[in-house]
Amino acid sequence: MVFMPTPLYDSLKNLAGQNPLRFDMPGHHGVLQTAPLGALALDFTETGYTGDLFGPGGDAIEAAEALWAERFDFDSCLFLTGGSTQGIHTGLALLAGAGGAVALDRGSHRSAYHALALLDLTPHYLLRPWLDQEGVAGPIRPEAVEETLAKHLEIKTVCITSPTYYGILSDLPAIAQVCHAYGAKLMVDGAHGAHLPFLDYEGYRAADVVVMSAHKTLPALGQSALLFANSLTMAELRRMGSVYGSSSPSYLLMAGLDVVRDYIEREGIRRYKETVRQVARLRRRFPALRPGKVELDPTRLTLQCADGFALAEALRRRNIFPEMADRGHVVFLLTCADGPGRVETLERALEELGVERQAPAPCPPPPAPPKQVMRPRQALFASRRTLLLSRSEGQVSAGQIAPYPPGVPVVAPGERLEKKHLVYLKEIGYNKNGTTIEVVYNGTEKGDHDETDHCDRQPR
Repeated sequence: MVFMPTPLYDSLKNLAGQNPLRFDMPGHHGVLQTAPLGALALDFTETGYTGDLFGPGGDAIEAAEALWAERFDFDSCLFLTGGSTQGIHTGLALLAGAGGAVALDRGSHRSAYHALALLDLTPHYLLRPWLDQEGVAGPIRPEAVEETLAKHLEIKTVCITSPTYYGILSDLPAIAQVCHAYGAKLMVDGAHGAHLPFLDYEGYRAADVVVMSAHKTLPALGQSALLFANSLTMAELRRMGSVYGSSSPSYLLMAGLDVVRDYIEREGIRRYKETVRQVARLRRRFPALRPGKVELDPTRLTLQCADGFALAEALRRRNIFPEMADRGHVVFLLTCADGPGRVETLERALEELGVERQAPAPCPPPPAPPKQVMRPRQALFASRRTLLLSRSEGQVSAGQIAPYPPGVPVVAPGERLEKKHLVYLKEIGYNKNGTTIEVVYNGTEKGDHDETDHCDRQPR
C-alpha cells in the first residue's frame, strides 16, 4: 500500500513532539487540556437538537453566550468561529454601516482595513504618540479622538485597539465619554484582552462593542472569539454575524468557549493572578516595558533588547517560542497555562543570553502618514502589480506596509509612497534589497524585472 504524504500534520506532530516552551498563541500553550473532551463525538452540525448560532435563539448556544455577556457586563454576546476578524467586520458593519465615515486607530489590525474596503468607509486616522524610551507607539489619547470628532461631525463610529500587540492599554472610559458626547459609538478591538476582565479590568464596559479573541490569551482553540455589545440585540448580532461567518460554524469551537469560561472561573483566575506576579518579577529584572506613564496588560512581557530578531532566534534554538520580535523588542504572551516552572525556564534562558546587560536598540518614530489618494475600497479591488519597495516612490500602495516596530502601518492602502517613508523603512531594516510590495497598477507602468512585475487584473 502506498501512503500519501501528510506534510502539515507531520510538521505539527513533529513540532509538538519536541515539547516546545510556548509563549505565543493560542493561550493554552499546548499544555492546558481545556478543549472539549471526546472532540470527534461532539463535532455536530445543526440537527434540531444542537441549536443554531445564527438562528432565532432560545437554545444552548444562546444560554452559553448569555453567561459570557453576564460575566463581562454586556447586554449581549455572540460566539465567533472566524476569529476576531469576523467580529471586526460584523461590528463595523453594525455601527458604521456602508459608505459612511469612521475614526480609525492607525494601528488597527488588517481586518479593520479590509472592513474599510468592504464597507466603502472613509477613514479618519487616529495617530498614537511615540514613546521614545520604550520605542513603541503609545495609547490613543482622548484629546485626539475629540479633535477628530469635532472636525468631522459626520463620524458616528470610533474604532481603536486596546491592548496593542506590545500590551499598551488606552483609557477606554475617557474615550467612550468623548465619543458619546458627540453622538458616536466606540468599538474596541480587544483581540489581545480576553483575559483582562477576569483580572478585574473594567475598561471594556465603557465601550459599545468589543471584540475579543479567546484563543489568543485564554486556553481556547484557534479561531475562537467573542463579540460583546451594548444597545444591540441578539437578532442584530446574529444577522450581521451570519454575513461574515460560516453557515456551518464549528460546534467544537463554540463548546470550547463554554468550557473555557467555566475553567477560568473555577481555576484560571487563580493561575492568572500567579502569572501577573511572575511577569511583574521578570519586568523588574530585565529591560522591559513597565507600567508607569502608560497602562499595560499585566500578563504581557515585552522585553527591550539590542536585537530582537537575534534574541528570538536564540530562544527558538533553545526550544522557547516567543510571540513576536522586532528590531528592539521580543514579546511573550504569558497566560494561565504558565506556572512558575515554565517561567523559571524562560528566566534562566534570558539570563544565559545576557538580556540583563543589553542596551535596547533605538527605534525611531515613523514619519507622518502619506497622502490618501485612493479610497480603501478602490485600492483593495484595483488591479495591482508587485514592485521592488526600493523603486516604489510615487506609487499607490495596494495594501498595508506595517513592520514592527512601530506595529502601525507606515503606509496604508490607497496612500502614495513618498521618499521619507522609503528612507524610514530602510532605517528600521525593512526596505532591504529584494523586498517587494503590491502597488496599484494603472496599465501604463513598466516593471522592474520580469520576475518582480505582474499585474493581477481584479474587478474594480
